[in-house]
Amino acid sequence: MTHGSAIQSFRETLQRDRVVGILRGAPDASLPAVAEAVRRAGLTFLEVTLNTPGAYSQIRVLSKLLDGSCQIGAGTVLDPASASEAVDAGAKFLVSPGFFPALQSWANDRSIPTLPGALTPTEIWNAWSAGAALVKIFPARSVGGPGYFKELRGPFGQVGLLACGGVSADNAAEYIRSGANALAFGGSIFAATRLRDLEVEAIARDIQALLQAARNPPASG
Repeated sequence: MTHGSAIQSFRETLQRDRVVGILRGAPDASLPAVAEAVRRAGLTFLEVTLNTPGAYSQIRVLSKLLDGSCQIGAGTVLDPASASEAVDAGAKFLVSPGFFPALQSWANDRSIPTLPGALTPTEIWNAWSAGAALVKIFPARSVGGPGYFKELRGPFGQVGLLACGGVSADNAAEYIRSGANALAFGGSIFAATRLRDLEVEAIARDIQALLQAARNPPASG
């Protein structure tokens, strides 16, 4: 698969499935429960942030547990060195809090999809034109939530946008109606207490609710 088709395939799948989970600081003992909840809910994209202790090992473990039913990516990726280690561990995509040209170039050369963070129109366009699969608008809640996406759609109708920061089942549909192509969630569902107590049912239920809202947003009215 060529670089262009690999990135396009990832982009189309994410825009269809609509949701990325963010696992940050999860205890190793919680990973089987996380995998079970993700499988039950039908989540197809999950990132492990690299500032999690043992992140590379967790990417390996989750990749094995989920066995292709969910793509495992690396989050909080800041440079090519950490990206390389994450990919060696099994990461299929890379997520960053900002747009880092050296990292993007490294990923482009290897046909690895990226979701770099951006906030301003200039940052968004720079990330998109450099080859991002989607541009992660972060922190989405801090810049006005769904309304910001509606404004961005004027000049950036062709740019793939992912909302991250303050996304929940309650506002997911509004983000999608306002122009977000996909959404990301983290601690609101993967809460520390839930991970500690291995609350598979609660995690799966809330992921399902978010998926339903994002994939089948009711018309506003």
